[in-house]
Amino acid sequence: MPPSDFSPTASPGWRAWLIWSVGVAAYVLAITNRTSLGAVGVEAAERFHADAATLALFAVVQLAVYGGMQIPIGVLLDRYGSRPIMTIGMLLMAAGQLTMALSPSIGVAIIARILLGAGDAAVFPAVLRLVATWFPAQRGPLMVQFTGILGQTGQLVALVPLAAMLHATSWSITFGSIAGLGVLFTVLVALVIRNHPPERGADVSVNTDTGVIRVVTSAIDTGVGIRAAWAHPGTRLAFWSHFTTPFAGTAFVLLWGMPFLTAAQGLDTAHAAGIVSVYVLAGMALGPVIGDLSRRLPNQRSLAIVLPAVGVQLIAWVTVVALPQPAPVWLLYLLAVALATGGPASMIAFDHARTHNPSHRLSTATGVTNAGGFIAALIAIFLIGLALDLQGAGTPETYSLEAFRVAFLTPIPLWVLGVVFILIERKRTRIRMGLDPEPTRRR
Repeated sequence: MPPSDFSPTASPGWRAWLIWSVGVAAYVLAITNRTSLGAVGVEAAERFHADAATLALFAVVQLAVYGGMQIPIGVLLDRYGSRPIMTIGMLLMAAGQLTMALSPSIGVAIIARILLGAGDAAVFPAVLRLVATWFPAQRGPLMVQFTGILGQTGQLVALVPLAAMLHATSWSITFGSIAGLGVLFTVLVALVIRNHPPERGADVSVNTDTGVIRVVTSAIDTGVGIRAAWAHPGTRLAFWSHFTTPFAGTAFVLLWGMPFLTAAQGLDTAHAAGIVSVYVLAGMALGPVIGDLSRRLPNQRSLAIVLPAVGVQLIAWVTVVALPQPAPVWLLYLLAVALATGGPASMIAFDHARTHNPSHRLSTATGVTNAGGFIAALIAIFLIGLALDLQGAGTPETYSLEAFRVAFLTPIPLWVLGVVFILIERKRTRIRMGLDPEPTRRR
């Protein structure tokens, strides 16, 4: 075999598994960083004397930067590979958490969340690129699901040890410790991660259908790649699938879940943390099931998995919101499980992106797709915070069940919008693939 060749069907060796393991561990830390504010939302509101809209602004700014960086990160990954982009990402997150640890005001804290969002944006797409580069193509869907499942353990780290550490020590020590872990992982990623297997002489892309090798070498290539990725209805289907499935769970875990469960539903912190933990664990358990269904139903994934996941979330959400009194605890656990379907279902979006784009623009298409869910999440987080403020319930002292019931109505149009576009782009994708006939035009 020539040294520049790479077989996408070869079995991965120990080095591939080591690189993936370090990448996933970095992703776990990224998720911990991302959700760290949600686990201590009430404490953050008290530290910065922030109302609901300002508290939401922390998460919105972070997610806006994350979503806005997805396409640039995808372009950079396609040109430079995972190692340098991940290294810079880990360093930015460490800087963000150190800034958060020392922040004396809301303005400085917002700068910290900007750094955090920019660094976080680099990690998950980079790990997906490592999966595509180091592992056989047929293992892709399963490896993506495993990456997503293991990464979600970062939410448990933020929810339990991080919150306990804050209560036992101080704000500066807690967030400074996370910054220290970020520095450690910056070094680890730089030492262990490699862009491509040693059999290949450059960080090139391999078309897994034809074996053709291509290198993205110019700005013209990247500009064309962005336009070409979005022009394919399969990429747009991926975007809207990711827009619609995970945003409610993200908004719940990232910021509003703990205040809703404690201040509105009347649960103590430990019980509320247990419900959020069930959300994380259920998502991890559902991942292999949904991944296997996705493998068995490659042409029916939207109707058989994505839309049912959206329906389950919407029904559970509306049921809890519609109750005029605090919901029974079993229903809150059911809501957590329903929201948990969104994470694994959103991974199907990356299967769409990989299926409908050649590998030389894989990371660009992944970036477009990944932006969808976080755009929806930042809108939902902001709308909930704004609705609380408009009702005069913008601080932990004024949170109430009635105010949250109204505020939690605001994300519902996002589900409706997403479902409409999923159906539209699914039809266009099936026509493009030759699975459905072209619509006949009237003369």
